[in-house]
Amino acid sequence: MTYCCPHSQSASKLFSVFAKRFHRHYIRHGFDPSQQQLLAGLAQTGVQGASILDIGCGVGYLHQTLLEQGAQQATGIDLAQQMLIEAQTLAAQRGLSGRVHYLEGDFIELAAKISPADITVLDKVVCCYPDANILVHQSLAKTQRVYALTYPRDRWFTRLGVRLIAAIMWTLRSAFRSYVHDPKQIEIWISHAGFHKHYEARTIVWITQIFVKP
Repeated sequence: MTYCCPHSQSASKLFSVFAKRFHRHYIRHGFDPSQQQLLAGLAQTGVQGASILDIGCGVGYLHQTLLEQGAQQATGIDLAQQMLIEAQTLAAQRGLSGRVHYLEGDFIELAAKISPADITVLDKVVCCYPDANILVHQSLAKTQRVYALTYPRDRWFTRLGVRLIAAIMWTLRSAFRSYVHDPKQIEIWISHAGFHKHYEARTIVWITQIFVKP
């Protein structure tokens, strides 16, 4: 798999390193608070029979849980090959292999090949893209009913955390960076695409929002 830019290449390498750790953490501890909020919001919209597009799916436990809750099928996309290997293993263990399809690569590069889904999920993905505009608009174009995302709140300590991560990545000679994008602008993009906000919850660091198309 090739990627369009050094940032995507570095993200692939970085997240592959942590794939097994993410898998073990989920097995031992389950969902983190923001993911629990995401699932609670999606439950309000109804997932029965839905198709799921999980962008930046990681090791797959979020969309796999939605399948167990009644969704019909899911497509998971991730930059990191090792993340998808872990996701396939976890799907097999849960008896879901026949209902999931995984694609390795940058969603922006793959978007033209991806079919629209009832529900699109971006859990802590917007913060990994330098250009949130392109990511949000292209993922909205693939969303038929529900758009769900979790991303950093624009607060002084999240901006400080991003700067610290950048310093660490520079030390490691990695091109990967994380970003704090303007929540107000993100909401404007989503509402202009015909969605209205159905649910919102926050932790100290993260904001989780669910948007529904009437």
